[in-house]
Amino acid sequence: MYLLLLLLNSVTSSQNLIRNLLLVLGIFLIAASLRAPITGIAPVLEQIIEQFQLNASQAGMLTTLPLIAFAIASPMAASLAKKCGLEISLFIALVLIGIGVVSRVIDSATVLFIGTAVIGVGIAIGNVLLPSLIKRDFPHKVAVMTSSYVLAMGIFGGSYSALIIPLAEYKELGWQLALASYALLVVLAIMVWLPQLKQHTMPKQAYVSNNTQNKIWHSALAWQITLLLGFNSFFTYIMLGWLPSILIEGGHSAQHAGALQGAFQVASALPGIVLIPLLAKLKDQRILTLSLALLGALCSVGLLVAPSFAMLWSVTLGFCSGACFILGLSFVSLRTHDSMQAAALSGMAQCIGYLLAATGPIIAGALHSYFNNWAGALWLCMASSLLCALFGYLSGRNITIGQQ
Repeated sequence: MYLLLLLLNSVTSSQNLIRNLLLVLGIFLIAASLRAPITGIAPVLEQIIEQFQLNASQAGMLTTLPLIAFAIASPMAASLAKKCGLEISLFIALVLIGIGVVSRVIDSATVLFIGTAVIGVGIAIGNVLLPSLIKRDFPHKVAVMTSSYVLAMGIFGGSYSALIIPLAEYKELGWQLALASYALLVVLAIMVWLPQLKQHTMPKQAYVSNNTQNKIWHSALAWQITLLLGFNSFFTYIMLGWLPSILIEGGHSAQHAGALQGAFQVASALPGIVLIPLLAKLKDQRILTLSLALLGALCSVGLLVAPSFAMLWSVTLGFCSGACFILGLSFVSLRTHDSMQAAALSGMAQCIGYLLAATGPIIAGALHSYFNNWAGALWLCMASSLLCALFGYLSGRNITIGQQ
């Protein structure tokens, strides 16, 4: 609540306090719906495999399917916003997420896969359009709002992942009801968002351009931002998928490895607290982005050469991952001229980014099978972080698309 009041005090708007409160709260609740429905699967994956007799490939597809949905649906989100407006498009995203989450109560592997894909489409729309909404309604508070909603994503996602097992065991509810219970928060988000459907339901005519997306795809700066987010996602999803196995190979117990993966996810939410005041003051983010990405590369090597310091490496890696993600999302708004250009860039960045993310765990697993150890995967993470450093330095310049 303090964070909400702090943000509201900083927003310069002629609209009344209640409308601002509902808008900011609605943004946070949408953000809270954009990670937990996917990350909540991992803790109960073994139970899902056992109940539906899934093989390794099918189980892997269940975790990769949302990323594929993100990649396919992200480019379509900007077009949806042009036709329906940002508010209605985000409402559609929440409805899709809600339908997918509720479908998990149905005892069917096919429905589980379909529902997960539907959730992925809804999350993709939300991921693409929230930066555009912030660009339009909070043009002078982009860094603050972006850091805050990413913080909300991390807190709700991490908390839900930690609570899903106790919830499933509570009075023997089971994993299906535990996963479906998140629909309560999605319904709350829908209710809070309903008043926004009366506001700005169509983009301004000046924002609608048939050439916007083509210009974005031909911009060097747009590609630099896209590859920053892409290689950060590539590295992050390798860690989310394989960090426990990497730590177990390094001599840690399975229980400790799971706890460290949880620490990685929680740490990825912390940069929002640090970057909220920092980004508001920085016009040029080159050194900041470069330093964080290089630190991530160092920690990847640290897991390989000094596994006894795994807690330090895991927490720092999570922090660097979350920070680069926040910076990349901020660049989507800071480097564009209007909300539709921001939506087009967000769609491009998330399409390429999630395609890269979907290949990361697969390539890392293949390297492990070939070398029979995780060294190759960790060197791959280091290389990915170095590429983040390069593209982060280039996209951190204080310029906008068309100026480079």
